[in-house]
Amino acid sequence: MVLQVRDISIDTILDIYQRILRIRRFEEEVGRLFKNGQLPGLVHLYIGEEAVGAGVCAALRDDDYITSTHRGHGHVIAKGGDVKRMMAELFGKATGYCKGKGGSQHIADFEIGMLGACGIVGGGIPIAVGAGLSAKTRKTDQVSVCFFGDGAANEGSFHESLNLASAFKLPVIFVCENNQYGEFTPAITVMNVRDVATRAAGYGVPGIIADGTDALEMYAVARQAVERARRGEGPTLIEAKTHRRGGHAEGEEAFLAGQQYRLPEETAEAQAKDPLTILHTYIVEHGIVPAGDLENFDHQITESVTAAVDYARSSPDPAPESIYEDTWV
Repeated sequence: MVLQVRDISIDTILDIYQRILRIRRFEEEVGRLFKNGQLPGLVHLYIGEEAVGAGVCAALRDDDYITSTHRGHGHVIAKGGDVKRMMAELFGKATGYCKGKGGSQHIADFEIGMLGACGIVGGGIPIAVGAGLSAKTRKTDQVSVCFFGDGAANEGSFHESLNLASAFKLPVIFVCENNQYGEFTPAITVMNVRDVATRAAGYGVPGIIADGTDALEMYAVARQAVERARRGEGPTLIEAKTHRRGGHAEGEEAFLAGQQYRLPEETAEAQAKDPLTILHTYIVEHGIVPAGDLENFDHQITESVTAAVDYARSSPDPAPESIYEDTWV
């Protein structure tokens, strides 16, 4: 654990905990809805990786920017997204963030600095660099964060973006959520480096490895990178070592035909290093608040997710003629 209680306010610790809990309860409900055939399209759950998004976003201001991935629900929530509008979007409703036209993989909310999730691997990275260039050009002290996976670290968009951000000293933080698998392919079989963070040296920027299951460590590392960016010292690459507790996508068993692509010990480690349990234990053991207070948080958040489902179910479908709206030609 990088931080001790004296180094971070109780309010911040509890804020991070609630962000993780909100993501967890939202994703659990989404998983149940999908399993019951009540959601269209595919969903990619963030369960097991919540400490990364929650810890990083807690170090940001409301006017800072983030970009996300196909596994983006957690990032939207961590940046302050409305779970009602998110759930409505997953249901394909007109009240959703993108009026039911984006779905699970393309939620955006410019008002909170969430510039969009993206179904294209590595697609959000250049967008975050553009936001960083905008902030520098406008002479604000905003920063931009791009979340991406280990697979995206092998894309040209990653290398070109990191090079540009380094050359122009842009206020961009590159956060690689290394869950060790690109879909069903072990990362170690497609890259000849052990750590993505080592690639930062080739671009003259700091490369930091963090425990992506420890939200307070993620907060500490992100806070340092944010402060560096605000001082005009340029980008940082953070590699968060983490695990996704479930599969690449919900329902993948249907087309894997019983094949197992993860070793049993890897699955066991993913279950054991639960970021919600880790932070819950830390809070209780350090006497930050009684366990009963954490149960109250859970009750309130669970109720808000239930209300989000009710809101989505009762929302109208998009009108057929709206297919011609919100498009560019």
